[in-house]
Amino acid sequence: MTDMTTRAGIAIDSRLASFLEAQVLGPLGRDAEAFWQGFAALLAEFAPRNRALLAKRETLQAQIDAWHVERAGNPHDPAAYKSFLTQIGYLVPEPGDFTIGTQNVDPEIATMAGPQLVVPILNARFLLNAANARWGSLYDAFYGTDALDAAPARPGGYDAERGAAVIARGRQFLDEAFPLASGSWADLAGRDGVVLADAGQYIGETEKSILLKNNGLHIEVVFDSNMPVGATDKAGIADIMVEAALTTIADCEDSVAAVDAEDKLLAYTNWLGIIRGDLSESFEKGGRTLTRTLAGDKTYTAPDGSTQTLKGRSLMFVRNVGHLMTNPAIRLADGSEVPEGIMDAVFTSAISTLDVEGHGTFGNSREGSIYIVKPKMHGPEECVFTNDLFDAVEDLLQLPRHTIKVGVMDEERRTSANLAACIHAVRDRIVFINTGFLDRTGDEIHTSMRAGPMLRKGAMKGSDWLKAYEARNVAIGLRHGLSGKAQIGKGMWAAPDLMGQMMVEKIGHLKAGANTAWVPSPTAATLHALHYHQLNVFEVQKTLPEPMGLDALLAIPLAQGANWSEAEIAEELDNNCQGLLGYVVRWIDQGVGCSKVPDINDVGLMEDRATLRISSQHIANWLLHGVITEAQVMDSLTRMAAKVDAQNAGDPLYVPLTGNENDAAFSAAKDLIFKGVEQPSGYTEPLLHHWRQVKKAG
Repeated sequence: MTDMTTRAGIAIDSRLASFLEAQVLGPLGRDAEAFWQGFAALLAEFAPRNRALLAKRETLQAQIDAWHVERAGNPHDPAAYKSFLTQIGYLVPEPGDFTIGTQNVDPEIATMAGPQLVVPILNARFLLNAANARWGSLYDAFYGTDALDAAPARPGGYDAERGAAVIARGRQFLDEAFPLASGSWADLAGRDGVVLADAGQYIGETEKSILLKNNGLHIEVVFDSNMPVGATDKAGIADIMVEAALTTIADCEDSVAAVDAEDKLLAYTNWLGIIRGDLSESFEKGGRTLTRTLAGDKTYTAPDGSTQTLKGRSLMFVRNVGHLMTNPAIRLADGSEVPEGIMDAVFTSAISTLDVEGHGTFGNSREGSIYIVKPKMHGPEECVFTNDLFDAVEDLLQLPRHTIKVGVMDEERRTSANLAACIHAVRDRIVFINTGFLDRTGDEIHTSMRAGPMLRKGAMKGSDWLKAYEARNVAIGLRHGLSGKAQIGKGMWAAPDLMGQMMVEKIGHLKAGANTAWVPSPTAATLHALHYHQLNVFEVQKTLPEPMGLDALLAIPLAQGANWSEAEIAEELDNNCQGLLGYVVRWIDQGVGCSKVPDINDVGLMEDRATLRISSQHIANWLLHGVITEAQVMDSLTRMAAKVDAQNAGDPLYVPLTGNENDAAFSAAKDLIFKGVEQPSGYTEPLLHHWRQVKKAG
């Protein structure tokens, strides 16, 4: 049992209370008793409002379910459906013309375009890697991945043939983005020969490098004949350092398994280390103990002799938990658990206030802002709630209004359908909207669960609603003034080993008007940064059409007239079950919320809870409508458990699923499927948290 202490009538884990008082409130000079009194008052106001919003979700879903059941067997009537959604308040009137009023936004968000990382906040090493991914070696990225159209490196030392191909590809990039006044970078004999066609691209230099800028992004060409590559290069170029991950989201939500006070304390401790600048992590590699810390800033001498300083680290967001979950770390006066999203808002903002008030070594926001991504909000009412909550947190922490900025995840159908109204609700603090196929598809399935069997997952990627969703998100954001003030983002490239394919496909996000997009690793960020040198996103945004209407967005992806073979059905079911088991077993048994999980074809994909939501909801939908049977599901789970066991055979911490079907992991997998219809909005968190707590309890 957790050791609890009482503060202002609320029970809080004693370690968490001590952490906040000693590590945060003390350095801020805030009175602890006044803080706890204010926190208790905030909870008294917002916890009931939170519960009411969740009840509204259930009411709307019940009405939608009943509508579909009543019309079972009849063709879908889009006009009647849209009218019905308006009648029940699912669709709300569009706001009038407006432009967001967000102020004090850092350039990494407002006026620069580049890659974005999302990293589990519980893993300090990954967190440091991501924060330091502001700069990446282009040579390393090409040498170590399939992004280079050349033979892979030979094992056992440096592969000179591949190295030459890497250098040639680097010179090609320089010729494309930073052409010389005459000749090619490939013919350059030394640093003195660098005379650019556009002198304005030359930003500064150090003793061993020159700093260049294109489309708002910097690169550093390193000249060093003492380094192995530089020693054999005729121009003495040792590397090309690319400004890569402009922003990083430290994630408290979909990519972590945080179910209790112990987990939340680790999350907040790591965030404190990022904000103070003293986070470090030691680990063994190659027989040596290495210690990773945050990178320092980079300083150059500009052509006019002045000093130019660039940040050495990503600008950090923190993603709070959504409105749904509660956490036993704090109990309210009535004995109920605290809404975890409210706790996150207060605790992460309190920690971030150290940055706002100048207590960090490096500084995160130079504009004095706190950046919070808020996921899984359903419609404008929930955005109003978040705006009001952030007002209250600012008052509690004695911060100026709108210090706390918000990123709105457009990943629920009611938000997509009312996106302009959602933006309007947070119009003076919004810095981010984005799209994400997986969570959004999970909600698409659950919302229309009773309308009929859904398309296969792969077919959904070509469906009308998804195309409308992606296009409307950008167009609505642009209509309301996000360009130049906020990020319009696109989702994750999930395959970290398929960088060659990423380099071909992911430029599509820029062509769609996104000034940031998610990538799965620092290496991927380095490579994806090249796309932003190819295209000026802000110019692309000026050419995009106005938002389309709602009809396509509301088209339900039903498998009307589908005549799948038994083999096709089995293939889809096995794919879903394998992915579900591969993710769940690590979440439940090891507390790993995001990792590279082999798919059914043994391709490693970065998976988080969003993947689990779509897979579990898809199986639940096909079960509900008789496409598959419970016996077929159990047969697939059994066979796929053996496959997942084989895929994890090299992990010494892994506990096999086969032979342990009554343990927490396999039980969680079954519940996610067989109880999928009744889960709130199809979310996986309630069941995952339950079974993880069972596992942790032994």
